[in-house]
Amino acid sequence: MNTRPELADWLRLTLVPGIGGETQRKLLAAFGLPAAIFTAGHSALRAVVGTRAAQLLLDTDNQLAVERALAWSAQPAQHLVCLADPEYPQALLQTPDPPTLVYVRGRLDLLNSPTLAVVGSRNPTPQGSANAKRFASALAEAGLTIASGLALGIDAAAHRGALAAAGDTVAFIGTGIDRSYPAANHELAREIAGKGSIISEFPLGTPPSGANFPRRNRLIAGLAHGTLVVEATTDSGSLITARIASELGREVFAIPGSIHSPQSRGCHKLLKQGAKLVESVQDVLDELRWTSPARRPVESPEAAGEAPALLACMGFDPCSVDELAVRSGLTAEDVSVKLLHLELAGAIAGLPGGRYQRISQAGKAP
Repeated sequence: MNTRPELADWLRLTLVPGIGGETQRKLLAAFGLPAAIFTAGHSALRAVVGTRAAQLLLDTDNQLAVERALAWSAQPAQHLVCLADPEYPQALLQTPDPPTLVYVRGRLDLLNSPTLAVVGSRNPTPQGSANAKRFASALAEAGLTIASGLALGIDAAAHRGALAAAGDTVAFIGTGIDRSYPAANHELAREIAGKGSIISEFPLGTPPSGANFPRRNRLIAGLAHGTLVVEATTDSGSLITARIASELGREVFAIPGSIHSPQSRGCHKLLKQGAKLVESVQDVLDELRWTSPARRPVESPEAAGEAPALLACMGFDPCSVDELAVRSGLTAEDVSVKLLHLELAGAIAGLPGGRYQRISQAGKAP
């Protein structure tokens, strides 16, 4: 990565108020590295970005903010990554508005790993949360990094699903990386920072703002090979993520739901617009032409805690997560996790419509 003096110049450029990403890229294209921008002189700067921007670049004193960011990056597992760094997410370079610099807590290797975005409503149904966690778990087991926005609801369930499978997850946030938002996800954020990555393009101390989250969404869509929308209303921010993914030529997937549920209407809208209908994890993997790496050994059903009891509750007739939750006394989320392990162990099979069926010893459902 960059040396400290170079990082200071990159920070000085990105911390000038009123100088956005488009202007920053114009300056970099004209002058090269940031150090050359600040030695170019007013007339040279004005010729590239105009009088006002030139004056802002020369007059803004942001040294304290630069020093604060450098001190933050000096801490373990805290990084500043700019466009010139080899660690910079290469997928974002293919987008029209890549951030000049990002703040990262956690693992840098995940910035360039095969990634799928899993997004959706902040107020999902119990089934929606269970689907998000189960799909994220299985996709992480298949070797994909799960990207989402650390919001309440589907985002949090997706991150938790990846972590539950000992998989990889990255969270893009719409605040400064030193802020904890939403507060209810504080512990989840700590776990992601310890095992995965949290990424922000916003300066330290940036508070939550409505304008920041669509910008956050463009990074989620830009990093990922595809975007899976689990549940969404028609005005959900996750539809912004899906639209950006489509504009970038990335795959968009949607899980259908009840025609009576407002939380399904956003997904149905996407399906009408050409999103891929998803009933199983394999639908996503097939569309991405993804070949899973060798998986970690999976516990047998007999060794998986309450899994044998869940199999007994299931019987041999197809049943849903909600039905199994009622029969077993477990939450829908716990049932979904146990179903994932049973499916990976070959004890059950997923069926259309979110139902599951036990597989006989001969390997076929009766």
